[in-house]
Amino acid sequence: MGKIEKTLREMEKAPQNVRFSDLAKVCSHYFGEPRNKGTSHHVYKTPWQGDPRVNIQKGKDGKAKTYQVRQVLVAIKNLELKRNG
Repeated sequence: MGKIEKTLREMEKAPQNVRFSDLAKVCSHYFGEPRNKGTSHHVYKTPWQGDPRVNIQKGKDGKAKTYQVRQVLVAIKNLELKRNG
């Protein structure tokens, strides 16, 4: 199992305990480099418009925000469905 797959499993098990840097790596793997990275938000381009959006930001403790981890998981599932179906 690769690093990205391992991180995805950890994200699914405990979305409240994901480091921001790990979430950013997963997003870059699936969606490419973020459109804007200079602010507190990292915004990734998706092949669809609207939700689920891929917009992440670091929480106060260096971890990713739980609701954003969940949004990323939904976006990845959407992306896989789009690619496979």
